[in-house]
Amino acid sequence: MSYSVDLRERVVGFVRGGGSLTQAAALFQVGRTTIHRWLNAPDLHPRPALERRRKLDKAALAAHVRDFPDASLKERAAHFGVHINAIWVALKKLKVTKKNDALR
Repeated sequence: MSYSVDLRERVVGFVRGGGSLTQAAALFQVGRTTIHRWLNAPDLHPRPALERRRKLDKAALAAHVRDFPDASLKERAAHFGVHINAIWVALKKLKVTKKNDALR
């Protein structure tokens, strides 16, 4: 959760009005690094979080499980170019627990 724009403006105003970073951090209970970042930011509005681009496409993995239900984790990892653990975690999120319980 991000800090409100109102709080950001009050903290920046306090520091620019002569208060120190340490005083502002104690008074508003915000980290000094955060205050320093706000002071150097062109805009005080929070930036939207970027969506992470994953190396492993879950839809493609589900299709691979349907097409090749007997493939091992090692074979799937080689096919997608990821570590075995990435396949295991993705299959767990897809609720595929056994090779024989392939997505149907």
